[in-house]
Amino acid sequence: MVEQLKPRYSVTWVNCIADIPQADWDALAVPLKTPFFEWEWLNNMETSGSTTARTGWLPNHLTIWREHSAGDLSRRSLIAIAPLYVKGHSYGEFVFDHQWAELAGRLGIEYYPKLLGMSPFTPAEGYRFLIAPEEDEDALTGLMVDAIEQFCDRNNISGCHFLYADPEWKLLMERHGFNTWLHHSFIWQNQGYQTFEDYLTGFNANQRRNIKRERKAVENAGLVLKTWNGDAIPESLFSLMYTYYGDTCDKFGWWGSKYLTQKFFEQLYPNYAHRVVFVAAYQEHDLHRPVGMSFCLTKGTKLYGRYWGSSDEIDCLHFDACYYTPIEWAIDHGIQTFDPGAGGRHKKRRGFPATPNYSLHRFYHPRLSHIFSTYIGEVNEMEQQEIEAINQDLPFKQENSSAELASQRLLELEKEKF
Repeated sequence: MVEQLKPRYSVTWVNCIADIPQADWDALAVPLKTPFFEWEWLNNMETSGSTTARTGWLPNHLTIWREHSAGDLSRRSLIAIAPLYVKGHSYGEFVFDHQWAELAGRLGIEYYPKLLGMSPFTPAEGYRFLIAPEEDEDALTGLMVDAIEQFCDRNNISGCHFLYADPEWKLLMERHGFNTWLHHSFIWQNQGYQTFEDYLTGFNANQRRNIKRERKAVENAGLVLKTWNGDAIPESLFSLMYTYYGDTCDKFGWWGSKYLTQKFFEQLYPNYAHRVVFVAAYQEHDLHRPVGMSFCLTKGTKLYGRYWGSSDEIDCLHFDACYYTPIEWAIDHGIQTFDPGAGGRHKKRRGFPATPNYSLHRFYHPRLSHIFSTYIGEVNEMEQQEIEAINQDLPFKQENSSAELASQRLLELEKEKF
């Protein structure tokens, strides 16, 4: 479906990312700091059967094209993209809006379907419209917001939601009528560390001993941890990672969040291996098949932890494979931030301060919109207090700069209007 916005622009809604040439898409996606909106990653989600209408993730990407010849679709260039999905549920998002859905139900308002902007199953900061740098970002953003509103109106969609928004882009979207909801992630920040020992010096004495004890437990179990990246990764590790990912999800039963297929992991090789980092744990007597693995992605100065699993319950292996060895690799490779993924119970004790992240929301039903905009400021204030409480309980020395940085981020939040 193609609609004319202006003589020189057209908007196209795309239900299959493969319909967009990879080079055109990546010209806008690759310059981003995040890897999660590149064509190869999102196309793999679709072709592997992970994001489909059947799974409740109907791809519905908004694209803006500059027309070079009126009516000639062969002469146009892609200048803006909004990766979007029509959702019939809220699973796989990690921003828990069930309370808003329940409220809508009590008011007799259909909450689903909703329109969602995020990288599926990926609670990592960085969502924004992908706009060519030479274009007028504010003007194109206005066109895209209008197109989204028209789409939602035609299809009786209750609202549009952007999760894990880029903080700078958030400010632009607030000017275009979206409300901000504050959340937090646990993010490790490199304070100029040269070695893993430098990282340890930031902790109080008790927690330094705990971390050393946990790494020693892995060593005493006869395990050797090896980090694989890019072309050096053996192809067999991709399918094995699915096995461990699936086993971990199955342990949590219905709550296991087993969203990705085996085909997804296998298709990462070879075209997306340059973004992948595996931490593989081997028995000293068998260096061929790992007994446990963690799966990370990297781009620029950022590292992202995603999934993990092991064949046996091995004391402290999770902490080493998912936190300590990735941090060691990050220090060696000049990584500045490491987002280890969802959850936080284990992370704050290992040097990951609570760090703000944001989602953006716009409801098209007047009553739901009024309630959300009226109370979201109070919700955000409670979340800010939670972040402060977490960071006051970090096991750092009092002078540790990570805690100071977290506090600085909170002061910045106080200056913003929610």
